[in-house]
Amino acid sequence: MRLVIIIAMALLVSSAIAQIPVEVFTGRYKTTFDVMFFKYFKTSTGANSKWLLFNRNRYSVDYLQTTTNNLPQFGSVTAISYNIPAWYGVAPVMVAQVTNRGVSPKLGLQYAHMPKNWLIFSWLVSETLQQPSIDYFLLLRYTPTIQQQQLFTQVELVNTIPTTTTKTYSFIQRFRLGLKHKALQYGAGIDVTTQGLQQPLQNSTNAGIFIRYEFQ
Repeated sequence: MRLVIIIAMALLVSSAIAQIPVEVFTGRYKTTFDVMFFKYFKTSTGANSKWLLFNRNRYSVDYLQTTTNNLPQFGSVTAISYNIPAWYGVAPVMVAQVTNRGVSPKLGLQYAHMPKNWLIFSWLVSETLQQPSIDYFLLLRYTPTIQQQQLFTQVELVNTIPTTTTKTYSFIQRFRLGLKHKALQYGAGIDVTTQGLQQPLQNSTNAGIFIRYEFQ
Protein backbone atom coordinates (compact mmCIF):
# COMPACT_ATOMS: atom_id res chain seq x y z
CA MET A 1 0.00 0.00 0.00
CA ARG A 2 2.79 2.41 0.93
CA LEU A 3 4.66 1.76 -2.32
CA VAL A 4 1.52 2.20 -4.45
CA ILE A 5 0.75 5.62 -2.93
CA ILE A 6 4.31 6.91 -3.36
CA ILE A 7 4.59 5.74 -6.99
CA ALA A 8 1.20 7.23 -7.88
CA MET A 9 2.20 10.58 -6.42
CA ALA A 10 5.55 10.62 -8.20
CA LEU A 11 3.85 10.08 -11.56
CA LEU A 12 1.19 12.73 -10.99
CA VAL A 13 3.53 15.45 -9.69
CA SER A 14 5.29 15.69 -13.04
CA SER A 15 2.11 16.94 -14.77
CA ALA A 16 1.30 19.78 -12.34
CA ILE A 17 2.08 23.44 -12.92
CA ALA A 18 1.97 25.88 -9.98
CA GLN A 19 3.37 28.94 -8.36
CA ILE A 20 6.06 27.89 -5.89
CA PRO A 21 6.25 30.10 -2.77
CA VAL A 22 9.55 29.86 -0.90
CA GLU A 23 9.83 31.15 2.68
CA VAL A 24 12.86 31.75 4.88
CA PHE A 25 11.96 32.32 8.53
CA THR A 26 14.67 33.40 10.96
CA GLY A 27 13.76 33.16 14.63
CA ARG A 28 15.49 33.54 17.97
CA TYR A 29 16.73 29.94 18.09
CA LYS A 30 16.00 28.35 14.72
CA THR A 31 15.90 29.13 10.98
CA THR A 32 13.50 27.31 8.66
CA PHE A 33 13.37 27.00 4.89
CA ASP A 34 9.92 26.19 3.47
CA VAL A 35 8.74 25.42 -0.07
CA MET A 36 4.99 24.85 -0.43
CA PHE A 37 2.52 24.88 -3.30
CA PHE A 38 -0.72 23.35 -4.48
CA LYS A 39 -2.40 23.39 -7.85
CA TYR A 40 -5.08 21.61 -9.82
CA PHE A 41 -3.75 19.37 -12.57
CA LYS A 42 -4.70 20.61 -16.03
CA THR A 43 -6.71 18.75 -18.64
CA SER A 44 -5.68 18.60 -22.30
CA THR A 45 -7.74 21.77 -22.90
CA GLY A 46 -6.02 23.70 -20.12
CA ALA A 47 -8.95 23.58 -17.67
CA ASN A 48 -8.66 22.44 -14.07
CA SER A 49 -9.11 18.71 -13.60
CA LYS A 50 -10.56 17.09 -10.47
CA TRP A 51 -7.07 16.22 -9.20
CA LEU A 52 -5.42 18.63 -6.77
CA LEU A 53 -1.76 18.43 -5.75
CA PHE A 54 -0.33 19.74 -2.48
CA ASN A 55 3.42 19.56 -1.92
CA ARG A 56 5.55 20.89 0.90
CA ASN A 57 9.20 20.61 1.90
CA ARG A 58 10.59 22.06 5.16
CA TYR A 59 14.14 22.15 6.51
CA SER A 60 15.09 23.62 9.89
CA VAL A 61 18.44 24.37 11.52
CA ASP A 62 18.80 24.92 15.28
CA TYR A 63 21.41 27.45 16.38
CA LEU A 64 22.41 25.15 19.29
CA GLN A 65 23.06 22.19 17.02
CA THR A 66 25.75 19.71 18.11
CA THR A 67 26.87 16.38 16.68
CA THR A 68 24.25 14.58 18.79
CA ASN A 69 21.58 17.12 19.81
CA ASN A 70 19.32 19.62 18.02
CA LEU A 71 20.11 18.08 14.66
CA PRO A 72 18.65 19.53 11.42
CA GLN A 73 15.07 18.42 10.71
CA PHE A 74 13.62 17.66 7.29
CA GLY A 75 10.03 16.98 6.31
CA SER A 76 8.32 16.48 2.96
CA VAL A 77 4.58 16.05 2.39
CA THR A 78 2.85 15.26 -0.89
CA ALA A 79 -0.94 14.96 -1.08
CA ILE A 80 -3.19 14.10 -4.00
CA SER A 81 -6.96 14.63 -3.72
CA TYR A 82 -9.88 13.96 -6.07
CA ASN A 83 -12.32 16.88 -5.98
CA ILE A 84 -15.93 16.47 -7.08
CA PRO A 85 -17.70 19.88 -7.47
CA ALA A 86 -20.90 18.59 -5.84
CA TRP A 87 -18.95 17.97 -2.61
CA TYR A 88 -18.20 21.71 -2.18
CA GLY A 89 -14.49 21.39 -1.46
CA VAL A 90 -14.50 18.10 0.49
CA ALA A 91 -12.44 15.37 -1.15
CA PRO A 92 -10.72 12.06 -0.42
CA VAL A 93 -6.97 12.53 -0.12
CA MET A 94 -3.90 10.33 0.00
CA VAL A 95 -0.78 11.68 1.68
CA ALA A 96 2.85 10.56 1.75
CA GLN A 97 5.03 12.12 4.46
CA VAL A 98 8.80 11.72 4.54
CA THR A 99 10.79 12.87 7.59
CA ASN A 100 14.06 12.09 9.37
CA ARG A 101 12.20 9.16 10.98
CA GLY A 102 10.97 7.52 7.78
CA VAL A 103 7.97 7.35 5.44
CA SER A 104 4.31 7.54 6.54
CA PRO A 105 1.47 6.85 4.04
CA LYS A 106 -1.88 8.35 5.08
CA LEU A 107 -5.49 8.45 3.91
CA GLY A 108 -8.41 10.69 4.85
CA LEU A 109 -10.50 13.70 3.88
CA GLN A 110 -9.47 17.15 2.69
CA TYR A 111 -11.21 20.51 2.38
CA ALA A 112 -10.06 23.23 -0.04
CA HIS A 113 -11.61 26.64 -0.72
CA MET A 114 -9.72 29.28 -2.69
CA PRO A 115 -11.73 32.48 -3.36
CA LYS A 116 -9.96 35.74 -4.24
CA ASN A 117 -7.56 36.88 -1.47
CA TRP A 118 -8.51 33.85 0.65
CA LEU A 119 -7.22 30.34 1.15
CA ILE A 120 -8.75 27.66 3.38
CA PHE A 121 -7.00 24.30 3.14
CA SER A 122 -7.34 21.47 5.62
CA TRP A 123 -7.27 17.71 6.04
CA LEU A 124 -7.90 14.99 8.59
CA VAL A 125 -5.91 11.84 7.80
CA SER A 126 -4.74 8.66 9.46
CA GLU A 127 -1.62 6.62 8.85
CA THR A 128 -2.22 3.33 7.08
CA LEU A 129 0.40 1.65 9.27
CA GLN A 130 -0.24 -0.31 12.47
CA GLN A 131 -0.82 1.82 15.59
CA PRO A 132 -1.45 4.89 13.44
CA SER A 133 -1.29 8.57 14.35
CA ILE A 134 -4.12 10.94 13.39
CA ASP A 135 -3.14 14.20 11.67
CA TYR A 136 -5.15 17.41 11.47
CA PHE A 137 -3.77 20.16 9.23
CA LEU A 138 -5.23 23.64 8.68
CA LEU A 139 -3.88 26.49 6.55
CA LEU A 140 -5.67 29.87 6.52
CA ARG A 141 -4.38 32.75 4.40
CA TYR A 142 -5.92 36.19 3.89
CA THR A 143 -4.40 38.98 1.79
CA PRO A 144 -6.72 42.02 1.97
CA THR A 145 -5.89 45.48 0.60
CA ILE A 146 -6.02 48.27 3.22
CA GLN A 147 -5.18 51.87 2.30
CA GLN A 148 -3.42 50.80 -0.91
CA GLN A 149 -1.29 48.27 0.99
CA GLN A 150 -1.89 44.56 0.57
CA LEU A 151 -1.50 42.65 3.81
CA PHE A 152 -0.26 39.07 4.13
CA THR A 153 -1.75 37.08 7.00
CA GLN A 154 -1.42 33.35 7.51
CA VAL A 155 -2.29 30.90 10.29
CA GLU A 156 -1.24 27.26 10.20
CA LEU A 157 -2.02 24.33 12.51
CA VAL A 158 -0.17 21.01 12.28
CA ASN A 159 -1.45 18.55 14.88
CA THR A 160 -0.51 14.89 15.36
CA ILE A 161 -2.39 12.71 17.86
CA PRO A 162 -1.09 9.15 18.35
CA THR A 163 -3.29 6.13 19.05
CA THR A 164 -0.60 4.50 21.19
CA THR A 165 1.44 5.69 24.19
CA THR A 166 4.73 4.92 22.41
CA LYS A 167 4.33 7.76 19.90
CA THR A 168 4.72 11.51 20.37
CA TYR A 169 1.98 14.12 20.57
CA SER A 170 2.74 17.16 18.43
CA PHE A 171 0.85 20.46 18.20
CA ILE A 172 2.35 23.21 16.02
CA GLN A 173 0.94 26.69 15.39
CA ARG A 174 2.57 29.06 12.89
CA PHE A 175 1.53 32.71 12.49
CA ARG A 176 2.65 35.20 9.82
CA LEU A 177 1.72 38.89 9.55
CA GLY A 178 3.26 41.28 7.02
CA LEU A 179 2.95 42.99 3.66
CA LYS A 180 2.51 41.60 0.16
CA HIS A 181 4.03 43.34 -2.85
CA LYS A 182 3.36 41.38 -6.04
CA ALA A 183 5.28 38.11 -5.63
CA LEU A 184 7.10 39.21 -2.47
CA GLN A 185 5.81 38.94 1.10
CA TYR A 186 7.65 39.83 4.31
CA GLY A 187 6.96 40.56 7.96
CA ALA A 188 6.94 39.06 11.45
CA GLY A 189 6.14 35.53 12.48
CA ILE A 190 6.00 33.14 15.40
CA ASP A 191 6.08 29.33 15.58
CA VAL A 192 4.74 27.64 18.71
CA THR A 193 5.48 23.93 19.21
CA THR A 194 4.10 21.62 21.89
CA GLN A 195 5.41 18.04 21.89
CA GLY A 196 5.95 15.03 24.11
CA LEU A 197 5.05 11.43 24.92
CA GLN A 198 2.90 12.30 27.92
CA GLN A 199 1.79 15.20 30.12
CA PRO A 200 3.24 17.68 30.73
CA LEU A 201 4.20 18.33 27.10
CA GLN A 202 7.23 20.47 26.25
CA ASN A 203 6.67 23.92 24.74
CA SER A 204 8.92 26.07 22.57
CA THR A 205 8.33 29.43 20.87
CA ASN A 206 10.37 30.71 17.94
CA ALA A 207 9.61 34.36 17.10
CA GLY A 208 11.30 36.18 14.23
CA ILE A 209 10.94 37.58 10.73
CA PHE A 210 10.07 35.97 7.40
CA ILE A 211 10.56 36.72 3.73
CA ARG A 212 8.55 34.84 1.14
CA TYR A 213 8.70 34.87 -2.67
CA GLU A 214 6.35 33.20 -5.15
CA PHE A 215 8.27 31.82 -8.10
CA GLN A 216 6.32 31.22 -11.30
